[in-house]
Amino acid sequence: MTSPHLDRAHAVLRDTPVVDGHNDLPWAMRTEAGYDLDAIDLAADQSGRLHTDLGRLRAGGVGAQFWSVYVPSSLTGDAAVSATLEQIDFVRALIERFPDRLQAAATAADMEAARAAGRIASLIGAEGGHSINSSLATLRTLHQLGVRYLTLTHNDNVPWADSATDEPKAGGLTAFGAEVVREMNRVGMLVDLSHVSPDTMRAALTISEAPVIFSHSCARALCDHPRNIPDDVLATLPANGGVAMTAFVAYFLAPAAKEWAAAADEYVLSHGFHRMDWSPEAMESRRTFEATHPRPKVTSAAVADHLDHVREIVGIDHIGLGGDYDGTDYLPADLGDVSGYPHLIAELLGRGWSESDIGKLTWHNAVRVLRDAEEVAKDLQRTRKPSIATIDQLDGAAVRRNEPSSQADT
Repeated sequence: MTSPHLDRAHAVLRDTPVVDGHNDLPWAMRTEAGYDLDAIDLAADQSGRLHTDLGRLRAGGVGAQFWSVYVPSSLTGDAAVSATLEQIDFVRALIERFPDRLQAAATAADMEAARAAGRIASLIGAEGGHSINSSLATLRTLHQLGVRYLTLTHNDNVPWADSATDEPKAGGLTAFGAEVVREMNRVGMLVDLSHVSPDTMRAALTISEAPVIFSHSCARALCDHPRNIPDDVLATLPANGGVAMTAFVAYFLAPAAKEWAAAADEYVLSHGFHRMDWSPEAMESRRTFEATHPRPKVTSAAVADHLDHVREIVGIDHIGLGGDYDGTDYLPADLGDVSGYPHLIAELLGRGWSESDIGKLTWHNAVRVLRDAEEVAKDLQRTRKPSIATIDQLDGAAVRRNEPSSQADT
């Protein structure tokens, strides 16, 4: 059924397009095509293969995209750094291939310039602290290459921070982890607290002198998934100035979807596959499960419920969107790819959200948080030198021996 607010939603998005906090297209292109932009033409419709292509980004009203340069935490050390560099290289190649559609952005001013030019501002976010291999020099180099946020962990702990989906070891952040946050503040890289444990969230919010983000998370009060944000953490966000960007992953949104996903994982595990195995054999096992256990239907109304809840706690100036497209296989029915954002905006309009409020949600909050981080960095750079601390100095050599405990997903 078409919403009566859909035409108005498209008009709102023409004025204040979506800044999306997290899209895993770079990793999807690695696995699907070895980064070959000739093998998969993103100027053409890639429905059925990818959630993302240029036409559907435009149809969805996306005006700025944080491309995730994710690598799985099964990659460690120099291998993780190299794979992250390959991801950054792909994003640069993507922008160069389509200069009439995409425009590189590293600052808030760059985002506004791309919007004025009618192009999609293309920013970079690194997903997982393993990408810096416990090296502040590597962190700074990623920033110089255009990375504007770092998710402190992925699904596994790093030696200096605890993940939401691993057994806690650091109790949040170690001394070196705190130094990572301070150095991110100094260079102007946003601290991303999606994927981290609640204790890591609390520690980072206490330490950070700049606004933080949650690039793709939902509200834990509505769906008790470890990837979601507890209310007590949300309550501290306004004082920090940060933004919580709601994800579209169905099992972060709805308890029934969470239970279904857990049962599907158990089924494939019982048939000898890892839960993140996307081989044809593993996918056939999932299809067998789904044939007798249909997925619970989730729609944009569930996303709106989370946005309503988060807004009630943090206020209109601290919310955003981070779809996690091409990083999940279970999305709301009317948000099945990047063209779906107008359905969510129509849902919000139907709930009485004003166009001004939606403009903050889609565009203004994300631009403001990056601009604020840039201003903090300018101030800190006047008084603080680049940190040359090492994890061995701050945490002791024993911490370096902590290894990830599980396979990653996006």
